[in-house]
Parts: sequence; C-alpha cells; structure tokens
Amino acid sequence: MQRLKTSKSIMANVNENAQSAKSQCDMIAAWLERGFSITSLEALNMFGCLRLASRICDLKERGLNIGKKIITLPNKKRVCEYFLVKQ
Repeated sequence: MQRLKTSKSIMANVNENAQSAKSQCDMIAAWLERGFSITSLEALNMFGCLRLASRICDLKERGLNIGKKIITLPNKKRVCEYFLVKQ
C-alpha cells in the first residue's frame, strides 16, 4: 500500500494489483467463453490466479452468467467448479 501525502496524513488504499486482476479476469472469461469449466487449482496453474472466487465475482459484475457446482475429486476433496451458463 502506498501512502499519499495530504495535509491530514490519511492512508489511502491504492490497489497495485488492479491491472493483474483485470487481465486474470480477461483470461478466465475467455476460457469460460470457449466452453471450458475451471476450478481454483486450475486457475492457479493456468493463470496464476490465487483468488478465483473474487475473479468470478468481478466477471459476474461485468454481466457474465456464471454457474458453479460442487464436485468431488478422486481424493474425496470437494471443490467448486465454475462454468458459463448457456442462455
């Protein structure tokens, strides 16, 4: 976080990762629009995205209709899988 100098010396929240989040959103949106689904681990491996749920929220705010389902992996772990809902 950067400190902006003001007469009141107030801390400002400057998001240095805003551009990275935008490009991650673009890559994830393109992936979903090609008909693929994605999990958090896949997002990390493919796009370097540590917070897939946040990027999905950003994409929903852009107007994408994204659904999710809980899947069970072979090791019995349950994870969310996101996909683009066809209209």
